[in-house]
Amino acid sequence: MSLTPDRPTRMGVIDYTNVWPVTYHFDKQRLSRPIEIVTKVPAVLNRALIAGVLDLSPVSSFAYGLACSRLALLPGLSVSSEGPVNSILVFSKEPLQSAASGTIALTNTSATSVNLLKIIMEKYYGGRPVYWDSEPDLDKMMDTSDAALLIGDHAIKASWRDHGYYVTDLGKVWKDWTGFGMTFAVWAVQQSFAKDNAKWLGEIAEALHASRQQSAADLSPLVLKACRELGGTEAYWNHYFQNLTYDFTEERQRGLQLYFDYCHELNLLDHPVQLSFWNETTGTQVKR
Repeated sequence: MSLTPDRPTRMGVIDYTNVWPVTYHFDKQRLSRPIEIVTKVPAVLNRALIAGVLDLSPVSSFAYGLACSRLALLPGLSVSSEGPVNSILVFSKEPLQSAASGTIALTNTSATSVNLLKIIMEKYYGGRPVYWDSEPDLDKMMDTSDAALLIGDHAIKASWRDHGYYVTDLGKVWKDWTGFGMTFAVWAVQQSFAKDNAKWLGEIAEALHASRQQSAADLSPLVLKACRELGGTEAYWNHYFQNLTYDFTEERQRGLQLYFDYCHELNLLDHPVQLSFWNETTGTQVKR
């Protein structure tokens, strides 16, 4: 997938606040080549990267698992949590375990959280609910369901409402159950693109890491932007951003590998997954 002079690199950006610390200070104008930014919800970016429409993108971790034979992970970048994530939430009329044999409405905006919920309901609670896909509208979802899964900014806004539902944070359930944090999104690149554009990809990766580091040093611009665009308080958003982690340590990799192993065991994926990381010097390397 060599670039031609008239085709810019196409890079996705998730349209949720949880990726802002990696993307907020990313300035494509400072890069040496043209780059086109495509900002969409995870489900759209997942499909675009798998279809080859995007060269690289943050995607739901599950989407990487679907196409792991053709994709490589950018090292050191993820959206993860060590416990509660505050934006992957299940709203239920009774405690979540009561919905183990009931009906659960699933957001149609991401895949990782949907399958994490299925793993938790079957492996942890021992249930087999009926699922249906829905637009992320809590009231409509709960009209005919015992529980509803929302993610990202939709989950955050719903958590601020006085709706009377039980609220379960899937990041906390996963941590309490497995002992691992949960990685909800990763940065992935087409292996063919990475092979043909190693130095250019290295420049992009370096700019993403620099943005993450700048955000970690001063969250105030992100906090003010979140208050202005979504509401809430500075205290809420400071806690939200500080609670998430954006690196991709060996421990997080082990947690994500366990998630993929469960996905394969439950036939949510029809193949096993091995994490394959891009390396500017040696190309892609499979972590076994």
